[in-house]
Amino acid sequence: MNNYEEALEWIHGRLRTGIKPGLARMDYMMERLNHPERRLKAVHIGGTNGKGSTTAMLRSILTEAGFETGTFTSPYIEQFNERISVNGAPISDEEITLLAGKIKTIADEMEDMEIGGPSEFEIITAMAFYYFAFVHPVDIVLFEVGLGGRLDSTNIVHPVLSIITTIGMDHLQFLGDTIEEIASEKAGIIKNGIPVITAVEQPEALAVIAKKAKESRAALYQYGRDFTGVWTGSTQKGEQFDFTSAYSARPSLQTGLAGLHQVQNASIAVMAADFLRMYYSFLIEEDDIKNGLKKATWPGRFETLSESPLIIADGAHNEEGVAALVKTIGQRFPDKRITVLFAAMKDKPLDGMIEQLKQVADHLFLTSFDFPRAARTEDYRKFEDYTVQITENYQFMIQSYCGKATDQDVLIITGSLYFISTIKINRKVMC
Repeated sequence: MNNYEEALEWIHGRLRTGIKPGLARMDYMMERLNHPERRLKAVHIGGTNGKGSTTAMLRSILTEAGFETGTFTSPYIEQFNERISVNGAPISDEEITLLAGKIKTIADEMEDMEIGGPSEFEIITAMAFYYFAFVHPVDIVLFEVGLGGRLDSTNIVHPVLSIITTIGMDHLQFLGDTIEEIASEKAGIIKNGIPVITAVEQPEALAVIAKKAKESRAALYQYGRDFTGVWTGSTQKGEQFDFTSAYSARPSLQTGLAGLHQVQNASIAVMAADFLRMYYSFLIEEDDIKNGLKKATWPGRFETLSESPLIIADGAHNEEGVAALVKTIGQRFPDKRITVLFAAMKDKPLDGMIEQLKQVADHLFLTSFDFPRAARTEDYRKFEDYTVQITENYQFMIQSYCGKATDQDVLIITGSLYFISTIKINRKVMC
C-alpha cells in the first residue's frame, strides 16, 4: 500500500464479496499473523442494540481509570479510522495504510484457496487484532461484534468477559426468524469458563443464553436479577440512575448519553467495570466510574447536532431501536412539535418502524440516500398520508425546517447509522 487512499480503496473494494459468515478465513489469517488474538486481554460485546453505547461507556470508565483502552467498533460515523481506536482516538492514516498492506499480502494468497478471499469486515477485524497485539499494545481491548456472534469474525477472540446487551428481531436473513434462533447466534460468543453479563429480557431468549452459559460453565450475570439500574431523572445531556449489584451500590450516577435505554447500557458497563476490578485487579475507583459515565460520548445516539433550532440524530435502525427512541422522545419532549426524518435499509422491517414513529411525530418525512442497500422512495409510497410525506431531497427538507422552526420544534433524524453518517459528514445540510 502506497498511501491511505489506496488502502481504503482496497478495503472498501472487498465489499463486493458481501457478508461471509464463518471463521475459516479468520483462522487462516490469524495463523499467518502469528496469532495476535491470543495476545490480548479483551471484552467481547454482542447483542442486537446497545453494543456501541455500552462499549463507549465502558471505554470511558477504563480510560478515566488510567488504562489504555482499545476499541473495535462498527460502523464508523464520520471517519473510517474510528473503527480502530485507542482511548477513543481513531488510529492514524499511516497506521491504516500499514495494516492494510500487512493484511493484503495474506488476502491475495487466499483468493485461490478453497476458503476464498476475506470480506471487508474480516479484513478490518484482522487489522484490529494485529494492531492491538503488535503495533500498539494496550491494557485492554473492547471488541464489538459485527453481526450475530457465533460466526462473526470477532469470535476468534478468547476474552476475559463476554457481554450480550439485548436480543431483537434484526438481520433475520442471517440469524434466523425466531427470537430463539437469534439468541442462539448471539450466545455463540459465550466461551468455556468465561463469565457473561446480559440485559436480555425475553424469557425465551434468556433461556437460550442461560442454557449455553451452563453448558460452558460460564457464570451468568443478569440485569434485573444480579444487577440493576433504576432511572431517577434526566439531565440536560443524559440520564441519572441508581446502580446496585452484589459488588457495589452506586447512587446518583449520570450518563453522558441521553435516552431511557441508556440506563440499562450504563448498568452493563458499570457491572463490567466492577467485574474487572474484582477479578482482574483493575484499579477502578468510585470517581472513575462516575466521571467515566458522564464523559462518555457515542456519535449518532440521541446526539444533538444543533441547539437552535434543535436537531437530534439517533441511529434507531430496527424496531427495538425505534421503540426506545419513541419512548425517549415522549419522555424528553412531551410538549414539543416533533418532526422526524427517516431513512433505512430496504431489508429492515419498515412497516413496524414507521408505524411506531407515526405515534410520536407531528410530521414524518421518509427519504433515501446514496447507499446500495438503502430503501428507495418508491419503497415508502404505501406509507404516504396526511402526516407522512416522502421527500427526494432531504437536504432541502432540513433547510426548510431550519427556516421555520421555533423553540417549540424538534427535528429527529433517524434510521440507518449509515444515513446518520451521511448527515454528519455533510454538515453543510445543517442550519
